[in-house]
Amino acid sequence: MLISPYLPGFGSPAFQGLSIFFGVLLSLGSTATVANVVAGVAITYMRPFKVGDRVKIADTVGDVIEKTLLITRVRTIKNVEVTIPNSMVLGSHMINYGALADEDGLILHTSVTIGYDVPWKKVHGLLIDAAHATKNVLREPAPFVLQTSLNDYSVAYELNVYTAKANALLGSLSELHQNIQDKFNEASVEIMSPSYAALRDGNQLTLPEDYLPRTSSPKGFKILPTESLKPEPVLNLGQTERKEVV
Repeated sequence: MLISPYLPGFGSPAFQGLSIFFGVLLSLGSTATVANVVAGVAITYMRPFKVGDRVKIADTVGDVIEKTLLITRVRTIKNVEVTIPNSMVLGSHMINYGALADEDGLILHTSVTIGYDVPWKKVHGLLIDAAHATKNVLREPAPFVLQTSLNDYSVAYELNVYTAKANALLGSLSELHQNIQDKFNEASVEIMSPSYAALRDGNQLTLPEDYLPRTSSPKGFKILPTESLKPEPVLNLGQTERKEVV
């Protein structure tokens, strides 16, 4: 600096030590700033997202509300504003939910497990009906169902639907779940997710009361007399008489 020789104590060890200290701080600060600026320029030319897109940057999910050379601001789904340095944006794994939503649609998916006693074609039909009843779900491309696994006591079905509203993912998925419950309850089909155990001899169906038949009532358990548990006599191959097995 030109004014350094005129400062009091110039040339003293203390002055030199302070100069080195502030120089290091300035270098470190400018390095972070320059890194963010360079990352901001790179993001500008790469165009991985635009203002209004629903994105996931590191652990933050929300809508982009501002992007500058230094930082990117994201409003989360809980209405919290998060400021992210551009160097972190460039160095993190980023997901843009809305990039292809307008053209090809964004796929939402959810899974249910249904017992083996219900025909798979009926389950597919109920899931598709639930998808068509959801307002943000597209008719084309059409929803589709995948059977993802055959479990010990149930079959896992995955419903996939297309939506063009990337900013309404949670609301659309919540409404889809509601419609799945309604469609299956109306058809008297129990959703066994993730698993369910009951003594079916005496328990009624696990459906809301409004969907049960008016004449429906829990049945009593069938209790067999102890005489019916008496073992049947078998013939001993070495003798001609019949003996009971103890």
